[in-house]
Amino acid sequence: MMKIDFSGLEPLASLCVIKEHDEISKPLSFELPITGDFDGFQREAVQMVKPAKGTTTLAFIFKEGVMVAADSRASMGGYISSQSVKKIIEINPYMLGTMAGGAADCQFWHRNLGVKCRLHELANKRRISVTGASKLLANILYSYRGMGLSVGTMIAGWDEKGPGLYYVDSEGGRLKGTRFSVGSGSPYAYGVLDCGYHYDMSVEEAAELARRAIYHATFRDGASGGVASVYHVGPNGWTKLSGDDVGELHYKYYPVETEVVEQEMAELSVA
Repeated sequence: MMKIDFSGLEPLASLCVIKEHDEISKPLSFELPITGDFDGFQREAVQMVKPAKGTTTLAFIFKEGVMVAADSRASMGGYISSQSVKKIIEINPYMLGTMAGGAADCQFWHRNLGVKCRLHELANKRRISVTGASKLLANILYSYRGMGLSVGTMIAGWDEKGPGLYYVDSEGGRLKGTRFSVGSGSPYAYGVLDCGYHYDMSVEEAAELARRAIYHATFRDGASGGVASVYHVGPNGWTKLSGDDVGELHYKYYPVETEVVEQEMAELSVA
């Protein structure tokens, strides 16, 4: 009669009794780090293993409202993890938020902000202002300061006072302005914005400036790329104007020139 072998299911303790001298059977152990500042040690450990990220987002105020643009590449160090990330999040029909930093952190807290803005609207029978929404987000992020969040965002929208634009980061910082760019490609985007920006632009001119700034940032910054999305926020809410592949934009701005080949002299046959 066949018997089933259950020896492989015996607990590790019994094996240790049989082979007490065997190093393989001993439980693993390690020494805990001795530190007086455990919070500081935890922050340094998180920074040590945190992969490098990159993106390019921008927004600016002009006479017709606010123009917001971003790329769509998600990267982890030198690895491109996605080319189709939506980095402009609709908080409500009149307000947008941009993503820079940790994708999960930005997405969660933007959607959390959208819920709080809706509750404010239901309780007060009026939409929350851009100033109030940005202050609400800054207060939330400040309460989580030092816990490893990575958020660099812009809150852009239109309220009773007109267009509004604020920069908010994971340290609780908040800054009001008319022209911002956030991410690893922001120095390149700032160069284009500072060169072509003026307040009295039309919607088409502002959209082209934002699109060109995102393209040039993706061309120079390896952590930015994918699709250049452009949104406009006006008195009637936000509207997505375009979403162009940056590879196609390259040939739009720098078309391939056909080289003129000098005609070679052919030998004439003598009759």
